Amino acid sequence: MIRLENLSKLYGKFTALQGLDLEVFPGETLALLGPNGAGKSTSIKALVGLLRPTRGRALVNGVDVWKEPVRAKAQFGYVPDRPYLYGKLSGLEILRFAAGIYKLPRSESENRITELLVQFRLERFASSLIETYSHGMRQKLSLAMSLLHRPQALILDEPMVGLDPHAARLVKDLLKDYSKDGRAVLYATHQLYLAEQVADRVALVHRGRLLALGSPKELLDQHGSHDLEEFFLRLTEDAQSEALSV
Repeated sequence: MIRLENLSKLYGKFTALQGLDLEVFPGETLALLGPNGAGKSTSIKALVGLLRPTRGRALVNGVDVWKEPVRAKAQFGYVPDRPYLYGKLSGLEILRFAAGIYKLPRSESENRITELLVQFRLERFASSLIETYSHGMRQKLSLAMSLLHRPQALILDEPMVGLDPHAARLVKDLLKDYSKDGRAVLYATHQLYLAEQVADRVALVHRGRLLALGSPKELLDQHGSHDLEEFFLRLTEDAQSEALSV
């Protein structure tokens, strides 16, 4: 469903990604973990068509994101870590604008917009300008936009930032449940508890390469760790020590 093949990104002599191979299968939620600068956001941006890779391919539902960008982007919903929304539009207006981009029929889009506004508790603010929204409200509006067309894949970068407890619970349920019915979810996060609670598999990246991949239980058993925090610190510290010794 979501596939990265030998994905690499170089900035001059600096290598941000080193031949990353990763696949998220239909019916699966995968958490992308890693310290700051590990390559998580670079991978996500290359996958959604915002950052052209130096080498390799990114595919969603079998469509190459860089060869067929319009067709590929119809396959997924995307929420960045810092959503940029047009402040002079209302929440309702930007949702209608997005529905037009996805070419949703008007009757279908109006019902879907109402459904999502209620789901994210934004219905009272639908006519308010986005510039008056809090960060958490903008995050929820971005999530609603990503779900408008019921995409086959959902791709999120740090989806929990700035959310209140109710919204955080809603997003956790979304991450866990959206992959059902043959869809796929990929999200990057620093929040290890989130990966433990909702991910079917976890991919740990460090210095642009894949260090470990498996279910939380498999990784803990393989590395003799009690929780993902211990596992994360052990592997990234070992990788850092190895790099410094070279």
